[in-house]
Amino acid sequence: MRQIFLSQRQRAPLVILVCLTLLLAAALALGQWPDYAHLAASQDLLLSRIRWIIGDISEVAFYKHELPALGLLLGAALAHWAHVRGARWQGFAICYGTGLWPWLFASSMMGLLLSHALWGWTLASGLWQPTFVAFVSLPAAMVLMYGGGWRVAITGAVLGALLVTPASLLLVNYLCYPLRLPVVVGNVTGMALASAVAFLLCRCLPMGGRSSRPPSAPAVVHKPSYGPLWILRRVLADFSEAPFFGNELASLGLLAGALLAWVLAPAAPAYGSQLLPHIVAGQALASLLGVLIWRRQWIACGWYPTYIPIVSIVPAAVLTLGGDWQVVVASAVLGAVIAPPLAAAISQRLPDYMHGYIGNVLSMAISTLGILPVVGLLTGGNA
Repeated sequence: MRQIFLSQRQRAPLVILVCLTLLLAAALALGQWPDYAHLAASQDLLLSRIRWIIGDISEVAFYKHELPALGLLLGAALAHWAHVRGARWQGFAICYGTGLWPWLFASSMMGLLLSHALWGWTLASGLWQPTFVAFVSLPAAMVLMYGGGWRVAITGAVLGALLVTPASLLLVNYLCYPLRLPVVVGNVTGMALASAVAFLLCRCLPMGGRSSRPPSAPAVVHKPSYGPLWILRRVLADFSEAPFFGNELASLGLLAGALLAWVLAPAAPAYGSQLLPHIVAGQALASLLGVLIWRRQWIACGWYPTYIPIVSIVPAAVLTLGGDWQVVVASAVLGAVIAPPLAAAISQRLPDYMHGYIGNVLSMAISTLGILPVVGLLTGGNA
């Protein structure tokens, strides 16, 4: 009976993805595919709100569009299916080989939906709001810390909506907007502060499962060669690292969806900036440089946070300073050199009952604040 239950539970995310895909197909059949400006201005319409929620899934990569979001989830579902069956083409085992992707996805998605139910009214201001943060923060981290199960998944989702989302909202609206700071600083600082509070609370809750930080990377049966092919695969996997997937198939889905969205309507993804190619190029360069520079750390530790510039410094620099090649290269180089070791240093100093991702997001905030002005000076822009 338990085996039957597990197979049904594992099929649940696929059913959700099919429903989302059918919803998108219905929208296409109606001939409605607005650019970002139209989408942001029509949040009082049900279809626009649904698209905004789905787009939140790809928000962490600065793509903000339903196609890369659906591509990410479809690729992740395929990666999990391949991992469960031990397929050789699965790539890096999704969710670090824990097998917890269904629970991680369920908790993250519940946190996202609950956040919109509680805080979706903030979109009426007409300003961009960080409604996505619960999807890529505490809910997933709690599943990785305490294991699967509805108690953990629901607790993570509720705490994500009650703590992480309002913390990021407050910092973005009362710090970043008034001081004209990159909003990513408010997003990730809110994640870090709220998650620290949540993990402190969890010490008093009967969470069950393990209560200490899991290893940074799972044990591997076959030691990687860490050669050129591994480097390219690692760069690709970094694109889906922020939602805790870390898998090439998930990243391919994300990037394919982003490319398709840009081809169909260049002013739709990446907040209508039409800078999606520049952002993706900078992200790929930052990850490549990071993996090359910190390859010895990858070998020694099994995992290293080379993904950090992808979801913070590079896209923030491009959107703030423009898509000139100097901005792309400077932000990628400085992000690859500075952000990963800073994240590792912070994470190593966290108590065992807190997930190491808190150090990663703190590094994003500190590095973005420090690097963007330098990039502006080097390139003649204004950060």
